Amino acid sequence: MEINNKGYLAGADVVAGFPSPADDFKDIPLDLNKKYVHNPSSTFFVRVKGDSMHGAGIDEGDLLIVDKSLTAMDGDIAICFLNGEFTVKKLQIKRDRIVLVPANDKYRPIEVPPDSDFLVWGVVRHIIKTIR
Repeated sequence: MEINNKGYLAGADVVAGFPSPADDFKDIPLDLNKKYVHNPSSTFFVRVKGDSMHGAGIDEGDLLIVDKSLTAMDGDIAICFLNGEFTVKKLQIKRDRIVLVPANDKYRPIEVPPDSDFLVWGVVRHIIKTIR
């Protein structure tokens, strides 16, 4: 390119603003499975119904990414099967008992009786929200 006799850069366009940082990433594909699904054969998605976990940032309509391959630990949020029903709760695991703890004061913790039909179905790894 040359500068013409009036001192202008000949044949060049200049953007009148600042370059967008997004331009550096516009060709990079986004694969949510690679980002959030670490164990594809044991990961599933579940839609939340109800408000018992509102205080943990889990609201009705949210999509949870759940991994069945993880061992549930005290304090994990998990999908649990208790006496024929599924629920999402925070686990409180003690040596001799398990308590399913909601994150909403409208609901009471559920102590899991030793003789109940109980299973931790999977550990919640991520929450996908829809903004309305």
